[in-house]
Amino acid sequence: MQSLLMITSILGAENCATVLANQLGFSVEIVANRREGLARLRRREYTLVVVDDAIAESDPEGAEMLWKHAGLAVPLQINFAISGSARLVREVRAVLARREQEQSLAMRAAAAAVESELRDTVTGLILHSQLALNEPSLSPELSAKLKTVAELAGNLQQRLGHGAGLQPAS
Repeated sequence: MQSLLMITSILGAENCATVLANQLGFSVEIVANRREGLARLRRREYTLVVVDDAIAESDPEGAEMLWKHAGLAVPLQINFAISGSARLVREVRAVLARREQEQSLAMRAAAAAVESELRDTVTGLILHSQLALNEPSLSPELSAKLKTVAELAGNLQQRLGHGAGLQPAS
């Protein structure tokens, strides 16, 4: 279950936590100050850490410590004095949607980078196999093995969707 840590001393925080839990399906914990927040962050991981503007603005260094100890939790600073539960729910949904989109983009970029590296390596294997096969003093046994390597690399190249480029030796 996803969890949220609310760091606020505002009256009615329990009601806000109940609304968040019901609307988002999160478990919500409330602490009243930075020190308690840091203690909770040391004990467990949270999906989201929401800090009251009043706490963050009154102790900027303390707020910075909270963000550093938040780990992978999404940080959100909000003014509880002027924000109702409905707005907090919208803010939380928006920040989580942004995080999900960022993670998706990062995963796609990482996959593309790995695929590019694989393509480069496979192209290198094919090229060097072809160059080795053109050596005049190549034994028939080694030639057969190099042809197998080139063929396997060619198959891998096709599976990676690299239609153009070097073709395996036949």
